[in-house]
Amino acid sequence: MRFWGVRGSIPSPGPQTKRYGGNTPCVEVRCGDELLIFDLGSGARGLGDALAATRKPVKASIFISHYHYDHLQGLPFFGPMFSPANDVTLYGSPRDGKSLKQILAGQMVPPYFPVTAEDVFRTRLAYRDVIVGEDIPVGDATVRTLELNHPGGNVGYRVDFGGRSLVYATDVEHGTALDKGLFDFARGADALIYDSMYTEDEYRGRTGWGHSTWEAAVRAADASDVKQLVLFHHDPGRDDAAMDKLVRQVRKQRPEAIAAKEAMVLKL
Repeated sequence: MRFWGVRGSIPSPGPQTKRYGGNTPCVEVRCGDELLIFDLGSGARGLGDALAATRKPVKASIFISHYHYDHLQGLPFFGPMFSPANDVTLYGSPRDGKSLKQILAGQMVPPYFPVTAEDVFRTRLAYRDVIVGEDIPVGDATVRTLELNHPGGNVGYRVDFGGRSLVYATDVEHGTALDKGLFDFARGADALIYDSMYTEDEYRGRTGWGHSTWEAAVRAADASDVKQLVLFHHDPGRDDAAMDKLVRQVRKQRPEAIAAKEAMVLKL
């Protein structure tokens, strides 16, 4: 897997965040010949440019966790959407009576955007509404789905392939009855990518906002018996020095833990 965007809420570029990165969520996962992409935050633009640079047709399965703007703002700038040589399948859960296609089309309309998806997307494009709880085959990989605790709804994903597994659980708030389901869902995974936006002190003023803490991330990793914890969805106001401090605190309890950085590659 390769991280193209690791921040939450809003991009935070600049000299104070350059080591960890300032783009919002986008994670590339390779399972043999299959390309899986999780979320299309602002980091998706860089991924699209990298794919275009190979000058090869792109076949991608893109899994959207939810529709808050930090997870979608890269969609109109994701290069593979503009070439008829490519095949893209988009996966996401219907919400409030709207299909995935209707929701995504709704962010590319005037006065919010100058052109519509129907006007400019040229790839061979398929929209797949996800029924949360189903298993989705992608080549020899299996993508499992779980509803997470986040305002408006959010899908967590687990990928199993070749005897290895990873869980993508961004934008989840701890402390509800859904916790146990997530722990079971992530049980024994090789890597758990988990929302760790806040410290416990910061979280006290932000309950109900749909995000978790690094302390809760440690508890989730312990309860799930995962091999590696990957901190994700970093607060846009947390600079590199503060991220380093946070990671040191986490490693006192989970020595293997890391914080996701842009361009970082993990092999399972």
